[in-house]
Formats: sequence, structure tokens, C-alpha cells
Amino acid sequence: MKKLITLLSLLMIFTITACSDNGTDEGQKDTITETIKIGAIPDQNAADLNRSMEDFAKDLEEKTGLNVEYVPSVDYSALVTAFERGEIQLAWFGGLTGVQARNLVPEAEAFAQRPIDEKFKSVFIASSDVNIDGLEDLKGKSFTFGSESSTSGHLMPRYFMMEAGIDADQDLDGKPNYSGSHDKTYKLVESGAFQTGALNISVWEAAVKEGKVDESKVKVIYTTPEYYDYNWTLNKMDAETKATLKEAILSMTSEDNEIMELLQTDKFIETKNENYEAIEKVAKQLKIIK
Repeated sequence: MKKLITLLSLLMIFTITACSDNGTDEGQKDTITETIKIGAIPDQNAADLNRSMEDFAKDLEEKTGLNVEYVPSVDYSALVTAFERGEIQLAWFGGLTGVQARNLVPEAEAFAQRPIDEKFKSVFIASSDVNIDGLEDLKGKSFTFGSESSTSGHLMPRYFMMEAGIDADQDLDGKPNYSGSHDKTYKLVESGAFQTGALNISVWEAAVKEGKVDESKVKVIYTTPEYYDYNWTLNKMDAETKATLKEAILSMTSEDNEIMELLQTDKFIETKNENYEAIEKVAKQLKIIK
């Protein structure tokens, strides 16, 4: 009988302890705030981008009260994949990568861009010693794009080349190169590694302003017409968190964080998915996306 009473007592203690532990776990779950992981296409100097995005994450955390973490991506496609998997909740995409991401996650929403992004442009550059005046003269020249997934460093430049009668895969001196980022593109042309190339106009203008490019060695030969480009895109999430993030980003000013300086803007303005339909159409026409 004593053994039975002892056994029953132990079972009661175990049950009370287990219930108490479960209650604690549930309470902890209620107080844990989900971390918002953010990313950006690595389209320029990695050290500058990472530092600026870390500062942006800190500012966004202070503005929203949410836990915010910046997660670097090795390349454009890695960011799109992470977004598709739900590993990134907020991303700074180019026009093309934004379209790719939203095609994979139909609930995703492009909601903010810089004022310049509704009238964005690319520039074609050439070594100063190369005799070239326009896109038609690219024929027979060595050429470098930026990333294959870049809107301003590949998609739109390739499209405007096609409009000028230049087949980037057939008419150049060999196959076109892909530098991986805009800053590498102008450095490759400046060094003479490639005679010509194309890149994002804002990166080019910043490089000129900051003295990062030697204009005696490289020149602009063509500036494209305007098109929509970069944007902040939100992954699928609850409406309250989405509204909080939107409000914080759309209220940012040039003094708030380093990303504003890196992106050369003093504010973000509203945008929507429909603004990038032309980008999608061009990408399908060039068979870059299906």
C-alpha cells in the first residue's frame, strides 16, 4: 500500500510540473516578437551596402518596435530564392528581381520606391580611346553587363541594344561579360578589360561625383529612355505588421539612416505591382523569364 501511495504522489508531482512548464512555454511564445528579416540585391560595393543596410535595419527597428535583421545575399538570384522560401520578409529589389519574386509569391506587394525609380535610366559607357558615338557602334566591341538579373545593368540595356539592331549574343566581340555589379562594370571598362558596358545611372553619377571613376579613361555614349526600376517589396504577412513597415519606410528622410545616402534619395514614395508590368513584358520578350 505504501508503495502505491508513493507512486501516486510521484505521478501527481510530475503532472503538476508538466502543466507548469507548458504554461511557461505558452507565456514565452506570446511575448516573443517575430524577427523581420530584410535583404537587398548586391548591386554595388558589398561593404558599403552591408553597412548601410545594417543602419537601415536599426532605424526600422526603432521606428516600428519590431525585431529587424539584415541578411546579406551573395547574388540577385539568392535573394529571390530566399524571398520565395519566406526567409526574407522585406526586400530591396530591382525591377526584374521584384517581378521574379512576386511571380513566385503572388501575395507579395511592391509598395515603395525612390522618386527616381519611376523614371529610371541606364547609361552605356566606353573606353575613351574607343571610336564610338551610339548603340549602333557597339557592333564588334567587347562588352560587359552587370548582373544577369539586373534591370538597369542587363535587361533594359539588352532591350535597347535590340531596338538599335544589336544582338548582344551575336554582334559583339565575343559573348558579353557579366560583372555582377554596377561598380565592377565601370571599373572593367575604365581598366580596359572591356571596351564598352552598361550600368545603373545613379551608380554612375555617384561614382563621378565622388571621384571613384577616371573620366579621362571612360565616357558615357548613350543614356536610355525612362523605365520603372527599384522597389521595396513585402512578403506575405499579417496586415498589421505590413501597415507598420509601410508607414515607417514611407516616412523616412535623408537624415534617418545611411541607406538613404547610398541610394541617393531623400525619401521613398508609394508604388504598386502594376507599375512593373512593362518590365515583365520586356523580360518575357527577351526570354529572360517565361
